[in-house]
Parts: sequence; C-alpha cells; structure tokens
Amino acid sequence: MTALRLVLGDQLNASHPWFRQPDPGCVVVMMEIRSETDYVVHHAQKVLALFAAMRRFAKALRAAGHRVHYLTIGDPDNRQDFAANLQWLAAHYGATRFERMEADEWRVERRLDEAAARLHLPATVVDSAHFLAGREDLARAFSERVPRLEYFYRDMRRRHGLLLDEHSRPVGGRWNFDADNRARWPGEPPAPDWPWVPTDVSALWEEIVAAGVRTLGDPGAGALAWPLTRAQARAGLEAFVTRALPHFGRFQDAMSHREPLLFHSALSFALNTKMLHPREVMDAALGAFAAGAVDIAACEGFVRQILGWREYVRGVYWGRMPGYAETNALRARRPLPRWYWTGETHMACLRHAIGQSLGMAYAHHIQRLMVIGNFALLAGCDPDAVDAWYLGIYIDAFEWVEMPNTRGMSQYADGGVVASKPYAASAGYIKRQSDYCKGCRYDPGRRHGGDACPFNALYWDFMLRHEAEFAAHPRMAMPYRAWRRMDEGERTATLAHAHRLLEQLDRL
Repeated sequence: MTALRLVLGDQLNASHPWFRQPDPGCVVVMMEIRSETDYVVHHAQKVLALFAAMRRFAKALRAAGHRVHYLTIGDPDNRQDFAANLQWLAAHYGATRFERMEADEWRVERRLDEAAARLHLPATVVDSAHFLAGREDLARAFSERVPRLEYFYRDMRRRHGLLLDEHSRPVGGRWNFDADNRARWPGEPPAPDWPWVPTDVSALWEEIVAAGVRTLGDPGAGALAWPLTRAQARAGLEAFVTRALPHFGRFQDAMSHREPLLFHSALSFALNTKMLHPREVMDAALGAFAAGAVDIAACEGFVRQILGWREYVRGVYWGRMPGYAETNALRARRPLPRWYWTGETHMACLRHAIGQSLGMAYAHHIQRLMVIGNFALLAGCDPDAVDAWYLGIYIDAFEWVEMPNTRGMSQYADGGVVASKPYAASAGYIKRQSDYCKGCRYDPGRRHGGDACPFNALYWDFMLRHEAEFAAHPRMAMPYRAWRRMDEGERTATLAHAHRLLEQLDRL
C-alpha cells in the first residue's frame, strides 16, 4: 500500500500533520514543472527562490526520515505537467492512493482535480493547515455579499482573541489605528538593513536557463537575498520585530528612493510559501507589544495586515472565482506602457518603484498600489495585463492574494467588491508620502504643460471619464466639486494634456 502525497511549491509547511513522523507507506512528491513556470512570465528571483526553497524542504524531509521523490526542472523523467508526472509516479511506485493538500489557486485546484481523475485512484484532499479561516467557510460567506474589511477584521479579532481587553473590547480603545500610520519618512530613524544574507544559487540558475524557462528581471543568482528555509524565515521575523516593527506603524505608507524596505517586514514570500504560519508571525508582534517594545499603532497595523487583509482577500478570491478573473467594471482596454518591463521612464516615482521591482522582485504595498497601480488605473490599462504583470513580477505573488489586490483594490475592475472607491490619486499624494518628486523631470504642482506631472492630468481625465459611475459617490464628491470650481480654461487645458499623454504613454 503506497500513497503519493503531493506537496506544491507554496506548501512548504514543516508543521503540517503529514510531517509529524515518517510514514513508510507514503512517498512525498515534489516537482518543478514548466506548466507552473510558464503560465505567466515570472521574475527570475521568484522562480529561483521557489525552486531553491523546495529543494531545501525536500532535503529536510529526507533527513527527518520521509520518502521523497523530487523532480527537478531538468530531470529527464520530468513530463513538465502535474497529470503526466503523477501518472508516471503512480505506475513507478505501484501507488494505491493519491493525497494532496488544498491548492491556494483556482487554476491549480482544477488541474489537480483533473490529474486525480486520470489516476483512477482513491484520492484525498486535506487542509493545508496554514490559514486562520477555512476556505469553504470563506467561499460561502463571500459568494453573495462580500463583507467590508473592517467588520471582517473585527470578527476575526474576536474569534481569535487578539488585542482585546478583559471585557472583549479593543486594546487602546479603537479597532483600527490606520489614521496614525501615514507619516512621511524624513530619513530618521534609519531604516534597518535587509534581513537576509544572500545565497549563491548560480548553479540552479544554470539549470533553469538550460530548461528554457523564460523570466523577467534581474536573477541575482549569485546573491539571492530571500529566505529559503524556515530557519532563515524565522531569523527574518525576529529581525523585523526587533528592528523595524517599532517604526512600522508610523511609516507604513511612506516611500523613499533611499530605502526599498523602510520598516516593512518582507515576510510575505515566507508566509505565502508557508515557511511561516500567520499565527506565529502575529504572536511575535503581540509579544513585542506586551513587552512594551512597540506601541499599539504599530502592533495593530501589522496584525491588521495578517489577520484582516490577508485572510480577507482569500475570502474574496474563493468566494468569487472563476468569474472574478474576468471582471472589468471600468472597461479598461489600454495595454501597459513598455516601460513597465524596463523601468525606463522619466517619471521618478515609477522609474524607482518599477526599477526596484525588476531588481528585487519586491516593492511594498504603497508602491504597488499608489504608484504602479495608480498609474495603470488612471491610464485605463487592461486589468488582464495588469494582473499578469503583478503576478509575474513579485516574489510573493500567488493568484489568490495577487488578484483581489490588483483587480480589486488597485484597478477597481471588480466594481467595488473589494474597495469602496477607486484608489485614484494625483501627484499630490505621491509628493506627500515620498521623496520621489525631488529632482524629477516633472513638476507635481502643474496639471498641464511639458513639465507637468502626468499623474495630475491623467487623474482628472480618469475622474471625468467615469463621472457617471462616481459623481454621486459620497466619498468622491469633493474632487468633483473642485473640478467644477476650476477655471474653464484650466479644465480644457488639463484634459487636452491628458489626451496627449494617453497617445504617447510609452514615451513618458
């Protein structure tokens, strides 16, 4: 009696019940396959980090006594597809059953269901033992009417007993300290160093290139600075809590060309591959708060990202797929500008944020939302193209978390399922939250003219294009009133400039 137990690249959970003790009747199967590297063009560091972490996880399982069959990207036995590999492995081991964890992505879940049907073996699907809310419960709760994040978050706080006093009221007297988390970083206090020591994975990169995998971005193969083991991920968590979390709350929305990380954790890759559990990550922050090392605004802001937002977008994804992937409420059709793949634009904010993304496979959430995503929204770029770009370029991007953030929060393509209003902003927001505008070719204070920041004219063009949808929205009444008060000549010049910009996006 032999069971094949499939473990995916985002299921590197050493604490899963499967791995409590070796089972001689089970073979753990892991595979690096082209069907997973090729569905979008991924950042080279994403492919490298996933494969390197998978190989180390397999090595740790073997050392603990588990039977493991690992198919590398260049293995001659590798059929480069889930179903074909599983059929071969089932025959090779004389398998009598097939077991797997729930996949996090709709696409993978469907493919694995199809693969299991072709095996003609008894099949079992178990929980991945990672998330704090069950997938089926979320799917039911989010399928008809999506709750607002704030109420979902409060319910999760109550359910898990986090940051509550003895009367079940929120510690600090408020559920949400977001209003305290919007300061611009002036350069002090100094931001901590990047938390991980680089690893030389150049031999693995040669295997990936030889296999013909197409990637984007800088591979950094000689110095891959991401956690590849649970021990490295834990070290990064400790570094964040001690060095960065004390200032995380205040500067959560800040951006700077001087520091790519500022006070963010960069733990999302370790979380989304399940090297870290969300509860242990929150417990570390809660412990620092209890010890007086961080204030309530920093601790609550971090907990809200994990317990609130991360679990919430998973609910949106599983409650609304597969139709969610086709939403385009604003009828956006324009292709992304070419410089999204090069970073070669005169706009300093986008040059830095996209250049950083290409170089590191990382940007923090405000860079992703209010610079890169904001421009795509204002320009009316096709959400399919925006989805594919975000899913490919970021090391932590898996569809369940990427799509609601991109298609929902960033692009408003879902028509308000995730965001109560579009996250559209002019240059004023970027100037207020960053140092990007200093020395830029474009003037953030001008709406039109050769040196006017494109964000300004494009913002007003976006608002006027979608006036029918948003003019009556209570949270958007102020900009429409400001537009009506504007001099008619100023309005005409601003829209004319926006139209010129839209005709030459590739040259901005």
